Amino acid sequence: MLLERTALDAGTPPVVTTDWRQAVPALFGVRLTLRELRRSDAPMLFAMLRTEEVERFITPAPTTVQGFERFIAWSIHEREAGRYVCFGIVPDGLDHAVGIIQVRALDPMFGTAEWGFAIGVPFWGTGVFAEGARLVVDFVFAVAGAHRLEARSAVTNGRGNGALAKLGAVREGLLRKSFWQDGKYVDQALWSIVREDWLQSKAVWTDNVH
Repeated sequence: MLLERTALDAGTPPVVTTDWRQAVPALFGVRLTLRELRRSDAPMLFAMLRTEEVERFITPAPTTVQGFERFIAWSIHEREAGRYVCFGIVPDGLDHAVGIIQVRALDPMFGTAEWGFAIGVPFWGTGVFAEGARLVVDFVFAVAGAHRLEARSAVTNGRGNGALAKLGAVREGLLRKSFWQDGKYVDQALWSIVREDWLQSKAVWTDNVH
């Protein structure tokens, strides 16, 4: 992935060195590795994502370990079709994914994509998600070739909306009564990151780090 990251840092057109439809590349950060899900991740994902705190803000997750196994098989099938990719979040020192970051195409050319994410409560506030999210946005723009990445987040999801804002996403509007939560429909915020904005925000973030 170094060629893709170098191209983004320089603001030049991306250099695609991998066909993610054939195999999802592993993305390496300081605190974690992002990789394609494996069937062996199912028990850990079940434990991490089937909690009240996590489930409040995501679409219904599988209700059994076997359900997560079917989800993992489906995710691989959709990736091979070029419609979707799902990264498992594996913190350093662990073998199994404790969360996921999903990206799906909103048009046949993957020019516009939508993403969503969930991670187990023990890893909230650790920096693991923020680092993984930056790697995935790089992947979306440099490898998948998208120019726009959207997200939808319940307005009551302060943590999720805050994370998107920190990544440089722009809140574009309100989707009224679009998400079922706690027995009722609630509003969602529509967020977007476009490739040019990401290049600029990434440059600022990199300057602040150094």
